[in-house]
Amino acid sequence: MKRETAWRIFAGEFNDSTVEIKGQGEMSPSYVVTPLGAKVNRVFIIGVLTDVEKISEEGELLRAHLSDPTGVFTIYSGQYQKDVTDTLSKIEVPAFVAVVGKARTYSPEEGTIYVSVRPEKIMEVSADIRDKWILETSKNTKDRIEAILEAMKMDQSNTQELKKLGYSIELSEGIVEALKSYVKIDVNKYVRLIYESLQYLKPRREALPDLEETPKKENFVKKEKELVIEKEVKNKEVEKKDNFEETEKIVLEVIKKVEGEDGAPWDIITEKCEKAGLDKDSIEEALNSLMDKGLIYEPVLGTLKST
Repeated sequence: MKRETAWRIFAGEFNDSTVEIKGQGEMSPSYVVTPLGAKVNRVFIIGVLTDVEKISEEGELLRAHLSDPTGVFTIYSGQYQKDVTDTLSKIEVPAFVAVVGKARTYSPEEGTIYVSVRPEKIMEVSADIRDKWILETSKNTKDRIEAILEAMKMDQSNTQELKKLGYSIELSEGIVEALKSYVKIDVNKYVRLIYESLQYLKPRREALPDLEETPKKENFVKKEKELVIEKEVKNKEVEKKDNFEETEKIVLEVIKKVEGEDGAPWDIITEKCEKAGLDKDSIEEALNSLMDKGLIYEPVLGTLKST
């Protein structure tokens, strides 16, 4: 039996999945089919491990959450993955971690499916590795978007026609199943998901090609006035970015000054930041951005702590 592909997939797509293909025999694999047609048995995910919780009296079953730029993966690890469970229990959160694991589903009632990951391997990684995963996963997501758009153009989508276009058998089968099972697939949602994810990369990040062909310019020579306006707009954008980075720096410094072992209450952080000259909207935006970058986290509701 061949080893199943470990899909690079964002939490935003994985958690939208409501379709499952169950294996017919004891050794037959089961799959979660995402709205973009990923036919997932195994995943390869990287993000910020935000919490690890024992959910059994014996401590043999752990529940953890791993955050990426689009959402949160839920991870369950137990006695049958003892080495992985031991590793997971020893990681000091928050931390950047990579996980290879099996897609799992839970259906409390008919028509409702919750997805999670059972880890096979887990290890701490650097922020640079996380960034590379975001880039690769963005490219993979873009490929699925293009494939499903091609399938939507067909009178009747089928695996063979998609394979002729160069798509893998796994993706081709998944797309056919997705188009059959999902009433409406909001492709634009996943386009936005890609570009939002790329905002987390450092300035050296590569840009993805546009999904739509860029219109050709009929006139490449700009008038002097247009050049001046363009320069002013660019300067304002740079200034806005610099100001926001300074706001983030101030907020992070405040948190580090007022936090104790258990962190600092949100309202005290806000009060101190306002005294430093920041407005509430800027403070909230900076807090959300710092959490997304993994520089701070929320150990308990309403309390923040630096990493």
